[in-house]
Amino acid sequence: MRPLHWLAWISALGPLAAGCGGGPSAPGAATKTAVGEQPAAPKAATQKPPLPGVKPKALEPGPPLPPLPYEAKGRRDPFVPIELPKDNPGLDVSSLRLVGIISGRHLLALVETPGGLGYILKPGDGLGNGHVSEIGPGSVTFAVSGPRSQREASVTLKLGKDQS
Repeated sequence: MRPLHWLAWISALGPLAAGCGGGPSAPGAATKTAVGEQPAAPKAATQKPPLPGVKPKALEPGPPLPPLPYEAKGRRDPFVPIELPKDNPGLDVSSLRLVGIISGRHLLALVETPGGLGYILKPGDGLGNGHVSEIGPGSVTFAVSGPRSQREASVTLKLGKDQS
């Protein structure tokens, strides 16, 4: 309790000490004058004279630097745009694999695409052609929207012990 009391005094005295005006004023700041006096003109900023025999060097653009090579080491190059195939409109929920369920305040599903991309989903999240409608202790159910002529279907993924 004592350190908080000390901190309160410091924070209360900070603005008071700053307003005392003991230090130099900022350049161009107005100074107080008596009634009828003209305010003093602000002082010009002084520059230090250059050293004798030393010429200041102007910044000149040098030759362009060569581009740095990117070493992929098995990773995707982040500077190359991602091109999605035109024939595949998106991710199909039935191709996902349920990897795990996280239990806490709410259940979360860990799913993986055939390409190895992982997603952490909660009820209501959309992914591909469906959205998560329910997560159980060992399964996740997606509501899948089909073509306009078909009604909504559901796909349930179950957690398997020997999935690879």
